[in-house]
Order: sequence, then C-alpha cells, then structure tokens
Amino acid sequence: MRRIGLWAMSTLTVLVLLFSYSTSRGATATVVTAETRSVTATSRQDAATSDGSASTTQKPASGGDGTTSASSGSSGTTTYDGDAVSTRYGDVQVRITVTDGRITASDVLQVPMEDRHDQMINSQAVPVYDQEAVQQQSAQIDVVSGATVTWEGYTQSLQSAIDQAHLS
Repeated sequence: MRRIGLWAMSTLTVLVLLFSYSTSRGATATVVTAETRSVTATSRQDAATSDGSASTTQKPASGGDGTTSASSGSSGTTTYDGDAVSTRYGDVQVRITVTDGRITASDVLQVPMEDRHDQMINSQAVPVYDQEAVQQQSAQIDVVSGATVTWEGYTQSLQSAIDQAHLS
C-alpha cells in the first residue's frame, strides 16, 4: 500500500512539473532598424580605420515605408534587402552588400529579440550566418544548432536578396 502511494505521488509530481514547463513564446519581435545597423557599421568601420586604412561609409537609402532598397556607391558597391520572412517567433530580414559581383557583407535588418532566449540564440547565431553567407556566396549555409527557425528565415531572406542582385 505504501508503494502505491509513493508511486502515485511521484507520478503526480512529474506531471505537474511537465505541464508547468513553459515552451511557448509570443510572436512579437524587436526590430533592428537599418539606421541602427548603419550606426553599428559606421562604428565598426571607424574602429577598423584606426590602423590608417581608408574607408568610406555609405548610409542606406530609405524608402517612405522605412525599408531600404538597393543603393550603389561609386566603387561598384550595391546593397540589396531581402524580403522580410515571417517565422513563428518574428520576422527575419537580411541585407547583402555586393561589390564586383561578390557578396562582401551580409547583415541582418530584423531578427526576433523579444526575450532572453531569443537574444541568447540570435546574438550567437546571426554573426555565424553573416560570415557563412559571405564565405559560401550563396544561401546554402549551415544551420547553427538551436537556431533552426532563425536559419530558415535568414536563408529565405538571403536568397531573396541574392535573387535581386542577380547572383546565382
């Protein structure tokens, strides 16, 4: 009789713990705007030019709706914004910089950053995705473990930007 009581209490405890585990998150996303990315890029370039190398900073051209379109500089550098791809945690949007027919930079314009979990995963995964996009010169990039949803949105938006740039 005592074993049955212990077993029942253990089962009840496990069920309570199982059902109290929170797995769902809201679908709202914090958006990193193009202006924020531009300021960050400017800061990075200023830091990079402290060694004496020359650098030019180009602010993206903004449309009336806050999105940016392809813009080109005097050195054959053009930026392309991929489509904003909706994921279950929020939108993901990528911008690529193309110089002489090659992807020279990939930056995320939007990524879910609502809670600590999103921030932790995306702050580690997005720089890897940015680097992979430049290395692979395509949307065929490896997924970072734990960031599959971001990867799906990132690769779709990246492919959209690549298509706009007519890179294949």
